[in-house]
Amino acid sequence: MNKVYYLLLLFLVRIHALLPLRLLYVISDFLYLIIYYIVGYRRKVVYDNLKQCFPEKSTKERVELEKRFYHHFCDIIIESLKQAHISQEELLRRTEIKNIEMINEWMKTGRSCILILGHYGNWEWFSSINFRIAPFGFGGVYRQLKSEVMDKLLLQIRSAYGAITIEKNQTLRELMQYKRDNKPVMISFLSDQTPSANNLHYWTTFLNRETSILVGAERIAKKLDFDVIYLDIQKVSRGKYAAEFKLITDNPKATAEFEITEKYARLMEETILRDPAYWLWSHKRWKHQR
Repeated sequence: MNKVYYLLLLFLVRIHALLPLRLLYVISDFLYLIIYYIVGYRRKVVYDNLKQCFPEKSTKERVELEKRFYHHFCDIIIESLKQAHISQEELLRRTEIKNIEMINEWMKTGRSCILILGHYGNWEWFSSINFRIAPFGFGGVYRQLKSEVMDKLLLQIRSAYGAITIEKNQTLRELMQYKRDNKPVMISFLSDQTPSANNLHYWTTFLNRETSILVGAERIAKKLDFDVIYLDIQKVSRGKYAAEFKLITDNPKATAEFEITEKYARLMEETILRDPAYWLWSHKRWKHQR
């Protein structure tokens, strides 16, 4: 039965993805009205997050920010599904890399890299980066979904153009295999998620709040001696994004404990503060207290 559901869902997604983006954005505008005004999806979570992070803003300013976030959130839904049927050329046009020369130079070293970023802009579309760093392997770490059907669907969309997908519990094992095989890779980590209660190892001030930050990317980088690069994403206009690579370290073993994680937190915060509307405010980011 799961196979039937999967094929039906895949069919509907592909029909959706065949539509041009200009039409999909009309759908997104209607979706915004439903999600924001009728369903009220996680509005309390978003409101509380914005209030705690921006106490200096007026209620009116936070409501405007909230509405801009939900507009962007709906765009991300339709853009992510569009990834099931979008040409490589269009995806490359819509995801500019400002300093691709940095990666061209980095590839000459033959070293592997952890690309660390957050849920900002359209993080899904930047899986297109694998077109720009061939023959290096490129991909990302993901957290398996409870729904087997949705998990399989999202994996197919994310790997449509050859990107590697690694389930988070298998990350170290698989990256160690790439290292043993001498195959350089660039693997992305979305490190702005909430750590589990058993992984509250590092706390810092982030967006005016005491925040625990995931340290998995740092620990793997040190163990395997992988470079660490931050991807700073910007939303240029509707459906167009730009990003810039920023080196955190090319000598992870020489860094102090949590130094990499702290540098990431500061860079991620800088990205968000540039325009907060494009971060994933509906995420229950602050579930834990120090």
